[in-house]
Amino acid sequence: MGNLTIRLETEKDYKDVENLTREAFWNVYVPGASEHYFVHTMRNHPDFIPELAFVIECEGRIVGNIMYTKAWLEDENGERKEILSFGPICVAPEYQRRKLGKKLIEYSFDVARKMGYDVNVIFGNPANYVGSGFVSCKKKNVSFVVDGNFPTALLVCELVPGVLDGKKWMYIPSTAADCCDDIAAVEAFDSSFPPKEKMWKPSQEEFYIYRHSSVVR
Repeated sequence: MGNLTIRLETEKDYKDVENLTREAFWNVYVPGASEHYFVHTMRNHPDFIPELAFVIECEGRIVGNIMYTKAWLEDENGERKEILSFGPICVAPEYQRRKLGKKLIEYSFDVARKMGYDVNVIFGNPANYVGSGFVSCKKKNVSFVVDGNFPTALLVCELVPGVLDGKKWMYIPSTAADCCDDIAAVEAFDSSFPPKEKMWKPSQEEFYIYRHSSVVR
């Protein structure tokens, strides 16, 4: 596969990362994609953590990346704990299923620990992340702040084992991804890229089921 290098994203990488993100997510969760617009706007959001924005290169070409924002857990007493949430994480389609995403996760987790972070919470397909230490939010008593349930797609990883034991928590995500609700802005940004066909794929229904189902026991 060639020599691999993981390094921090720089400004000169921005367009390459946005192109990569668009290619990696196109038609995966919805017809088309909005993740590349999220990446574009995230860098100017106050919750963005540039120290954890990494790219992975193969022979000098960027073939994957991971980005993080701050998030929070609130305990039963209303006290908040600052945590991490990564996403998007993506790998170029032709490099997928070679464990590059896992390499990015493990590398960034090591850096995050050194920065003092001890928990990461994400929304994702469980099959993609349980191998990197994520478990159901139900197992760590982390509910979703909007309605207090335990979504199947809400996953928790303790970077320091046992740090969440003994409490009930509500997850409070960053507002960074709210930009994707502006459909007109997403479409306008996407129009600056080469045209691609939007279509339905089974992965869209799969993630809809994960995102809209809950763990009850």
